[in-house]
Amino acid sequence: MKKLHEIQIIGQLKNIEGWDYKNGYLYKSYKFKNFKETFSVMTRIAFECEAQNHHPEWENVYNSLTIKLNTHDVGGITQNDFDLAIAIESIVNSQS
Repeated sequence: MKKLHEIQIIGQLKNIEGWDYKNGYLYKSYKFKNFKETFSVMTRIAFECEAQNHHPEWENVYNSLTIKLNTHDVGGITQNDFDLAIAIESIVNSQS
């Protein structure tokens, strides 16, 4: 796993809608209809995280979910973070 440079990160962010880069993390916040829908999406994301062996930092309050990604082993962003962000987007978009 190679740590990506900021220029690479900014370039790849163009491929995933709504994600930002701040303080060493890729992050995005979501709003859902209610807690049940939010928790359902979180569960689906958790299974994907296990499959990829890559786990986010996240925070949930009622119908909101904020996800932060980085690769702790390299102290920054890697392709694994982008792969997981793309998978998360797919999960969230399939919920709609």
